Amino acid sequence: MPVHLIPSRRRFLHSATGAVLSAAAIDLHSETTGGWVALLADTHIDADPAKEARGATMAKNLERVVAEILAEPTHPDFAVINGDCAYLKGLPEDYKTLRPLITPLLDAGIPVHLTMGNHDDRGPFFDLFPEAKAEPAPLKDRHLAVIKSKHANWFLLDTLQIVNNVTGEIGAAQREWLTEMLDSHSDKPAILIGHHYTQDLPADPKAKVSGLADSAEFLELLQSKPQVKAYIFGHSHSYGYKKTGEGVHLVNQPPVAYLFIPEKPNGWIKADAGNGGISLTLRALKQEHPENGKTTNLDWR
Repeated sequence: MPVHLIPSRRRFLHSATGAVLSAAAIDLHSETTGGWVALLADTHIDADPAKEARGATMAKNLERVVAEILAEPTHPDFAVINGDCAYLKGLPEDYKTLRPLITPLLDAGIPVHLTMGNHDDRGPFFDLFPEAKAEPAPLKDRHLAVIKSKHANWFLLDTLQIVNNVTGEIGAAQREWLTEMLDSHSDKPAILIGHHYTQDLPADPKAKVSGLADSAEFLELLQSKPQVKAYIFGHSHSYGYKKTGEGVHLVNQPPVAYLFIPEKPNGWIKADAGNGGISLTLRALKQEHPENGKTTNLDWR
């Protein structure tokens, strides 16, 4: 499962067998919180908190984002760091540096969920977050979860294929799990979160795939389930929005860390799901960025 760091005073539901993810879902909605979700991606934390890349000090950026989340008028139901938590190879020292950076969120009673990106490594990841081992995983070597909130069910996926290799993959077993979970949680809109983006695969089988190797199969699944409304991803470090032909929203998160395109924003998203859609507000690290503070409203198909 993704690593779930849940403060002890927050309530969550277990299935009848005691396993969170095999049949039931984590319920993190609380009437005492703001009903919104903090979406982060691509933190790229190195063992050295002073490490810089492409003009960004990654630990400093994450520290600032955490402070901004805590400064909001209300706390989020939960926060998600959507992959590439570590800098390049998911080293134990990277996660050792990451953990205290997100501790202020936990101290404030905010659950934090971390998914797998291509620069993460599941082994060291688990070692530095041992509480995640307390619950059985629905699939071996995959970090998966369903989180229930008031107006939507959030599905956290694992797209890591090979550590420090750009290509991602959902895989047949995970698609089977996702199909089962979507069918058993069809009461609310489904919002999916995974690190890699979908893409049209190159005609040359030897060409490098930077997104999901099984994009076509994954998109077919999403579009076949009317409860699926959006897929939120990172990986490209390029903030933006588009839709599939069947009306599923594809939301490209900004990175917390560095940018590949200097004109793009880095930062995080404040997400507020309602009955008919979701509002996504960009919190850019550069206050002067023209998109900073802009809210994008996406209507459900």
